[in-house]
Amino acid sequence: MAMKILEECINCGACEPECPNEAIGQGDSIYAIDPEKCTECVGAYDAPTCVATCPIDGVIVQDPDHMESKDELAAKYARMH
Repeated sequence: MAMKILEECINCGACEPECPNEAIGQGDSIYAIDPEKCTECVGAYDAPTCVATCPIDGVIVQDPDHMESKDELAAKYARMH
């Protein structure tokens, strides 16, 4: 499952440089996460770094439209790196 940034994003940009997969970028009005690149930091960290660095609780959540197992996320990370 990929992470998703909700509309409550304040566009601070804290999450973007923390992503090991370069999956976060400026969207039309808020930052956005590319689900094709997001591995929830599986393979790089113990937890999603974007969530840890976001100053607003609950703005970055799991995206129910992009469900993947930990094994699938690890394989995606391995393909990208």
